[in-house]
Amino acid sequence: MESAFEFLDWIIFGIYAFAILGMGLFISRGKKGVEKTADDYFLANKSLTWWAIGASLIAANISAEQFIGMSGSGYALGMGIACYEWIAAASLIIIAKYFIPIFIEKKIYTMPQFLAERYSRGVSTAFAIFWLLIYVFVNLTSITYMGALAMQEILGVPLIYGIIGLALFSGIYSIYGGLKAVAWTDVVQVVFLILGGLVTTYMALDAVGGVDAGPIKGFSNLFEGAREHFHMIATADAKPEVFSDLPGLGIILGGIWLTNFGYWGFNQYIIQKGLAAKSVREAKRGLLFGAYLKILIPLIVVIPGIAAFYLNGNLAKPDEAYPFLLANYMPVGVRGLAFAALTAAIVSSLASMINSTSTIFTVDIYKPYFNKNATNKQQVRVGRLVAVISLLIAVSVAPLLNNLGQAFQYIQEYTGFIYPGVVVVFFMGLFWRQATNRAALWTALLTLPLGFAFKFGFPEMPWMMRMAYVFIILVFVATIITFVDKKVWTTDTKHTVRPGFIRSGYAMVVIGVVSTIIGVVGSNIEFLYNYGIQNIFMLAAAFLFVGIILISNEKIIAADRKSIEINPESFKTGKAFNIGAVGIIVILALLYGVFW
Repeated sequence: MESAFEFLDWIIFGIYAFAILGMGLFISRGKKGVEKTADDYFLANKSLTWWAIGASLIAANISAEQFIGMSGSGYALGMGIACYEWIAAASLIIIAKYFIPIFIEKKIYTMPQFLAERYSRGVSTAFAIFWLLIYVFVNLTSITYMGALAMQEILGVPLIYGIIGLALFSGIYSIYGGLKAVAWTDVVQVVFLILGGLVTTYMALDAVGGVDAGPIKGFSNLFEGAREHFHMIATADAKPEVFSDLPGLGIILGGIWLTNFGYWGFNQYIIQKGLAAKSVREAKRGLLFGAYLKILIPLIVVIPGIAAFYLNGNLAKPDEAYPFLLANYMPVGVRGLAFAALTAAIVSSLASMINSTSTIFTVDIYKPYFNKNATNKQQVRVGRLVAVISLLIAVSVAPLLNNLGQAFQYIQEYTGFIYPGVVVVFFMGLFWRQATNRAALWTALLTLPLGFAFKFGFPEMPWMMRMAYVFIILVFVATIITFVDKKVWTTDTKHTVRPGFIRSGYAMVVIGVVSTIIGVVGSNIEFLYNYGIQNIFMLAAAFLFVGIILISNEKIIAADRKSIEINPESFKTGKAFNIGAVGIIVILALLYGVFW
């Protein structure tokens, strides 16, 4: 296949590649004669500032999954796919205020480590294995595949060579330098990513506008000519093909919250950036900064996908939308910058995932099971070896994904298999004093079997709804087992009863009951049923769960021996954070109001 690149494109792309590699290798250098410690390799020596955290979060998150996969979903499904980005922005506010302070105060390296300290090594190992499987066989493979697909469409590089090239590029500095090299190169990567992405959007809208009309006219033409692509909420009767991936009100009421809390709050390769913060304050601000960047992302990945649909609605598969734009509508030089943005997104995500895979294996598998007294040198060596093996597996599996239509939906569905269990187990561990090890273990063990049972038992049900029903079952199981296990609770605890929490708990229970009634009544009204009102059952279960936790925490003095006593002071935020959080909510309300 002929390359769409010209000499100037190669120059611009080459400058980017050499700058990132050079910076990554420079940062990776340790002081002469000083051995790199595990803390330095896996947590950047806890040195990250808020702006580095926010930039690194987005650089790790935005990859081929968004540029190729989400643009492809924008091409096929429309603006509704932006819900992942906008609801993630709201989720990050909650994670910054309530989750990250506890993790940092407990000096956590990895998410499985938290589970080991709160529950047991068995629960920790179960989730460590889950994450390793997802990272290697879903995330690493799909990102390298989609990146290589873009290289094939734009540069004419055969798919397998693109897969190998991306693996080598991302592995060189991440394997050698660890999280510090990943995080600080991400600061540069995110500049390329956003600048190049905005340029691509500008040029795509300019092409839609026509000769000398400009991007504003282009957006107007796009909105009018592809109006069916500009609705956030799809209905089962009008758009069944969209509803199967984005089930109406399920976008606001249902399983997408599990995806966002599981991904942003308890996912190692994302939350690791927050764990490496200088302080809790820096971590909170970093996550809030990341939330603002998330609001911007649909402009640089979803709008180009819709523009590609307007310009050519007959592509062989949706995931060709973004490469189609770069190859056909970007002028010389701009094409090189846009492809540099795409590559930056791919490489930064791969680098973060490689580092987190090695971190989880080393800290949660190798050290506790194979070498409890492992030195810093041994841990770093094992981490690097695991990173290499992970990349080799990803390179071997990635070509098998060539038959996918929308890779983004593939990633969301299969990572969604573990998120219901992840959210239940972590939420209990963080906030429920009575939650027991057996409740967490059974939740972990049932997560995947229930996910597969719903997938094969109800294949026509939207996967996001299947995930919500799994969550409801797991909440019920975890709650029942926790109260059955009350014989293992201890009264040897220092707990101050807070009446305000009890009142909040009762309020949550009332909201949960009302939501259940709305779900039962609405499911029998065709109009509401077509909007997916049944998704509210997941929201009802979540409110009831939180209510039970708040009430039992204060009404029952006894607690699990490994429970965490929460200090409400940890959740306090300053005026700047509060104003920023309100700003995000207002922006999201306006966006949903415009594109409903």
